[in-house]
Amino acid sequence: MSQNIIPNISVDCLVFGFDFENLHILLNKREMLTDSGEVLFSDYTLAGHHVLEGENADEAAYRILKRITGFDNIYLEQFHCFSSPNRFSEKDKLWTKSLGVDISNHVFSIGYFALVDKSKLVLDAEHQNAHWFPINDLPELGFDHAEIIEKGIESLRKKFKEEPIGFELLPEKFTLTQLQKLHEAVSGKTMDRRNFRKKIAQFKHIIPLDEKQTGVAHKPAQVFIFSKDVYNRTRKEKTIFV
Repeated sequence: MSQNIIPNISVDCLVFGFDFENLHILLNKREMLTDSGEVLFSDYTLAGHHVLEGENADEAAYRILKRITGFDNIYLEQFHCFSSPNRFSEKDKLWTKSLGVDISNHVFSIGYFALVDKSKLVLDAEHQNAHWFPINDLPELGFDHAEIIEKGIESLRKKFKEEPIGFELLPEKFTLTQLQKLHEAVSGKTMDRRNFRKKIAQFKHIIPLDEKQTGVAHKPAQVFIFSKDVYNRTRKEKTIFV
């Protein structure tokens, strides 16, 4: 890009995806080699970049997400600013120095989380360093990204209880089993199937369709959709998560 970066302000994005069993985070592999080609270190980092001159933090986050996912209109939530003067380890300083750009050793990073339908995100050859990892089985991380992820998951869980953002992680049509699995993956808690369905039946914005799953080996289940219009009309009656 033609704009210069702001050397001490960056954005880090937690891209969450769901595979009907586990909640995942999209990470980028980072590897630094010696002059002789040996691996000096190898780890993973969140999707991020410095804010450019002339853009705000939200614009930077959407730019990063567009580059990685190709998607527009992604659900995005700013959750925290990470400003410790000790955010960079020695290997992080080596990495930033190798980029050949003027980056401060004290960078303030604004954390965002984004929610995508994992089944629609194709990681092609252009994104060969991008990989999905379950939130409970993360690899070695660079910078202070373990702290950012922990805070991001905490913020996601809080928001998940307040608003129906979880449907951003599901396809348009879903089963109640898939919805329960999503709640369990985000909350980290197992739920009783009968009680869960009894509570979900109270929500007018989760609408059953007169159709069932297709292309499955097991007995096809009824599918549902989420209606944002109905939710907005009835949101004062009950919360999405009990």
